[in-house]
Amino acid sequence: MEYITKLEMWADSHHPRWIDFIRIALGLFIFYKGILFISNTGALMELMSNNDLQFFNLALAHYVAFAHLVGGIMIATGLLTRFAIIFQIPILLGAVFFININSGFLSASNNLEFELSLSVLILLCVFLFYGSGKFSMDHWMSEHPNW
Repeated sequence: MEYITKLEMWADSHHPRWIDFIRIALGLFIFYKGILFISNTGALMELMSNNDLQFFNLALAHYVAFAHLVGGIMIATGLLTRFAIIFQIPILLGAVFFININSGFLSASNNLEFELSLSVLILLCVFLFYGSGKFSMDHWMSEHPNW
């Protein structure tokens, strides 16, 4: 546990300010994808229609929508960033490996969606390590504990 604390302190002290703008853009993009997901939930149900687990599909759709909407805002504002990212990573792993495998990993029509999912997954892993940074609610709350 001490190693994780040292690693977190190192990442906080070596956190460039420009990377915060990428975190904000990533959070807003995930929020946007959550809105698109809510407006097109039928696409997920159609994608998973091969399975006979209708309750699981419905629960998964609600989990993805809630995690993208709430997690996207939390990542963009920098509020409990690592916590929000932990809930995003299983969704992106599923998008990269399971969804793209079913529709063909390197098919021409799905190539952009695969690259986008993989890029978001890599960025989530980067921010899981680096944390929220100086332009975040976490930093502001640590600077103003009594406010």
